[in-house]
Amino acid sequence: MKLTQRLSIYLFVFLFTTGNIVSQSVGQTIGGISVERLKNYESYINKAVQEGEIPGAVSMIVRNGQVVHHKAFGSSNVTDKTPMTTESLFYIQSMTKPIITVAFMMLYEEGHFLLTDPVSKYIPAFKDLKVAKDISKGKDGETVPMKKEITIANLLSHSAGLSHGLGGSTLDRDYAKAMYLQPHATIADRMNAMLTLPLMGQPGEQWYYSAAPDVLSVLIEKFSGMSTDDFLKKRIYEPLDMKHTGYTIPAKEQPKVVAVHTKNKDGVLQYSPNQPKMEGVTVWSGVNGLYTTAADYMTFCRMLLNKGEWKGKRLLSRKTVELMTQNHVGDLYNGAGEGFGLGFAVVENVAKTRQLGSEGIFYWSGANNTHFFIDPKENLVAIFMTQLAPFSNYYHTKLRQHVLQAIVD
Repeated sequence: MKLTQRLSIYLFVFLFTTGNIVSQSVGQTIGGISVERLKNYESYINKAVQEGEIPGAVSMIVRNGQVVHHKAFGSSNVTDKTPMTTESLFYIQSMTKPIITVAFMMLYEEGHFLLTDPVSKYIPAFKDLKVAKDISKGKDGETVPMKKEITIANLLSHSAGLSHGLGGSTLDRDYAKAMYLQPHATIADRMNAMLTLPLMGQPGEQWYYSAAPDVLSVLIEKFSGMSTDDFLKKRIYEPLDMKHTGYTIPAKEQPKVVAVHTKNKDGVLQYSPNQPKMEGVTVWSGVNGLYTTAADYMTFCRMLLNKGEWKGKRLLSRKTVELMTQNHVGDLYNGAGEGFGLGFAVVENVAKTRQLGSEGIFYWSGANNTHFFIDPKENLVAIFMTQLAPFSNYYHTKLRQHVLQAIVD
């Protein structure tokens, strides 16, 4: 055999085998995401279940309009080992807030208010609130007057000076007792109980995670003439076909609800004695309270990714979504490289976050460790849902890490 023929054969074999190696390493892709690389994410979730870190989870990823991943892991109840399914229902706690914010901004587009309006224009009780001089002294400590009134924008960006009741100060605990440990018949009742307390700080001078979305719920009812529950059903769930989202769960659907879990003193998962109500709810909270599936919440997120429109139905204008996903609090937000918009945290400097991401990612999470992020630059939405209290941002960080590393286009 001539040398040139042998060299041709060797070259062909080399290119063929190299091509196989390349194709095997890249493998199948969906929406520009490597199925092979995404196995890292699935292995991480499986390991967390097997080691008793979480009871189970449902995760979902959509990129470039394609469902890349939608899977269930583990169980929905560690006591009876009920298998988790992709149709499982999660109590999403603070992931209620983005839905309430969208509802509220729909009313903004209708011209009911300006973001610069003082809240007292619509709820007079906001006119003369006091500010605590020392939050460690609680509700009975010395106070000073507000320097300026709380605006609608302050409510949306958690810069009003209100509290969520989650901090460790005496005044935070007073907020928690007033809002959550007392019986309330309506959301207005719960808001009014909050307004008996002094503010944590001057309006506009700090970012402090708060129950301000409860005030948004009261205003939704005032502006729309509907209950917040009915408004969400008519204006968001029905247009988006979110059939499994709401404050209450029909009896036939209740077996699909994932139990909230905690860990005992030995770190072992257990069924929490504090399970949320599934029926008989009358407080239409803006802070928490909604149940949903990963698929329903994905549709909501895809509407936002698509600048307010979904399958020919427009809930918000492109310009409104752009406004909502910009930083409205300057350097007040405590996330490195991040700011806070109207209802969402927003990534502004990826390097400062010290994690994978894109400028413009917006996201939020819920207290039982439900997490989502929307990456407009990558045309991507990712959701991770479990039911484990207390909250840990670790699960959100791992979601971002594992999903974004799988992008290969």
